[in-house]
Amino acid sequence: MTGLEITIVERMLHFKQPAGTSRGVLTEKPSFFVVARDLEEDGRIGIGECSLIPGLSPESAPRARMELKKLATSGALDPRSMSLQYPAVRFAAETALIDLLTEGDRTLFPGPFTQGHPVPINGLIWMGTPESMVEQAQDLLDRGFTTLKMKVGALDFDQECACIEAIRSVAPVDKVTLRLDANGGLDDADPAVTLRKMDRLAGYDIHSMEQPIRPGQWKKMEYICAESPIPVALDEELIGIQDTALRRNLLHLIKPAFIILKPSLIGGFVEANHWIDLAAEVEAGWWATSALESNIGLNAIAQWAADAIAEDPRPLPQGLGTGSLFTDNIPSPLVVSGGTLRMDHPLARANGKRHTWDLTDILP
Repeated sequence: MTGLEITIVERMLHFKQPAGTSRGVLTEKPSFFVVARDLEEDGRIGIGECSLIPGLSPESAPRARMELKKLATSGALDPRSMSLQYPAVRFAAETALIDLLTEGDRTLFPGPFTQGHPVPINGLIWMGTPESMVEQAQDLLDRGFTTLKMKVGALDFDQECACIEAIRSVAPVDKVTLRLDANGGLDDADPAVTLRKMDRLAGYDIHSMEQPIRPGQWKKMEYICAESPIPVALDEELIGIQDTALRRNLLHLIKPAFIILKPSLIGGFVEANHWIDLAAEVEAGWWATSALESNIGLNAIAQWAADAIAEDPRPLPQGLGTGSLFTDNIPSPLVVSGGTLRMDHPLARANGKRHTWDLTDILP
């Protein structure tokens, strides 16, 4: 789409509490908003988000800033022509374009989510002290979550097992599904060591293990997937794999139980749909997760995910419960309740705005 006035608004989002991962602790993260005005359609506005996770996103903040400047100068939104080397930038252009085409009301995928139907999500337990992790788990259970996801791989392994055991004491197997995410933190030169750890973790009745070893070790991951007592989900493994043949080879060799889709890290919804189609060839399931977007990006992903799972009688909980992580998120009608994410349209209407958002903190 051409003939646009495109403005880039940069914003730093701050975590309410330090977010611990196997790659370190985050206290803030950058986001860039692509604000596109159609000069021929009454100034209609579309907004997309470029969300970056330091140390994980292929783009650095300076590189993303440079690519977004080029996008603004072009006056056009054509995501398919953009390089997948900059997936978050491409995702921003794609979501801004879809938003613009749907008249800028943040209803990117008119469907179940925007009609008030909730999307099941997992609750996220961040790394911390054993006491804090158990407190997080209890809080999530009190809020109605029945699927929890816990980060592992950064603490002493025995300590992590003690944490999981303590969490299981308040989240029993017959009531709560527990996912683990290692972010490559269980990697060892000898894959047998990784498998011994996974054997021990399996005793806690684990639904899945995301990315047990670092990406790029296809044969090693193939072996672990084949031998692990815990179903393995690929996450970081998908980042940077752009060619269809390579994607197919990756999935057919490794044969994961699941793939995890972060649209900001793989290049948007077109690419996510492509991964879903390829995963079906090896009977791998999937769910979407946030790349710590603000509510702008989270809303887009939630609508797409809801549309994608609409025909599934037993959809897997999505990893989209991140809207409350920041002290300075964009106000929105997204609501987390009872272990689901939904859009509260009465709230949006009460705002008395054409948009379903309060965009005063974004629009220049």
